[in-house]
Amino acid sequence: MQLVDIGVNLTHPALAKDAPALLQRAYEARVTQLVLTGTSLPESEQALALCGELDDSRLRLFSTAGVHPHQASEWTADSGRQLADLLRQEAVRAVGECGLDFNRDFSPRPQQERALEEQLELAVQLGLPVFLHERDADQRMVQILRPYRDHLRAAVVHCFTGEKRALYAYLDMDLHIGITGWICDERRGTHLHPLVRDIPRGRLMLETDAPYLLPRTLRPRPKSGQNEPAYLPLVLKEVALHRDESEADLAEHTTACARAFFGLPPLE
Repeated sequence: MQLVDIGVNLTHPALAKDAPALLQRAYEARVTQLVLTGTSLPESEQALALCGELDDSRLRLFSTAGVHPHQASEWTADSGRQLADLLRQEAVRAVGECGLDFNRDFSPRPQQERALEEQLELAVQLGLPVFLHERDADQRMVQILRPYRDHLRAAVVHCFTGEKRALYAYLDMDLHIGITGWICDERRGTHLHPLVRDIPRGRLMLETDAPYLLPRTLRPRPKSGQNEPAYLPLVLKEVALHRDESEADLAEHTTACARAFFGLPPLE
């Protein structure tokens, strides 16, 4: 059984400082391919550099490159050119993390929308999939995505935590869905239990979003409280339970989905 973690914030200092040991633990947990998340231009460059430094034949590393809605106020006329240069690198497999966050509103909403639209245009031009972030903005997200959807190769709403309305709207647009350890949280994630049944095979992928969203089903809990790719099997277990699938079956089809979505090579 092999797993792909489609969302790892390895540039976060909590993970980067111990990256080789973290990757060894991931490999031992049968997580054999990681997609490192780029959330700003500097962090996208750092994620790409980590791919070059740490990738090996046992555990392959790839990345995304993009500007998160929290950093949308930093988007300038030159940002698109810089991002396009990153997106042409071999290890970079998707545009993002980009999207809308109307929960925290760290950047003004018009700037979030502008940055998202320009990144969607890059994805269309370069034929790359999109790695999307959305919080409390599903209806506006759908409005912005709709004119681009027929021209986009693919898009995934990563770390989906929304309600049925949002899920069905995204599935109706033929989007992929990423599920994290949020589903393991008995305080706020139980609404996902029936919803994951509705995600078709071939549209579902798994992720940790490490170092965030440590699965609350993990025992014992690490003293650091930090998530890491080695804990992806707990997400697998919880999703398999609520889809009434075996863990082996779920691992097989979500791994195949991730490899197809990001264009990841099969492992030797």
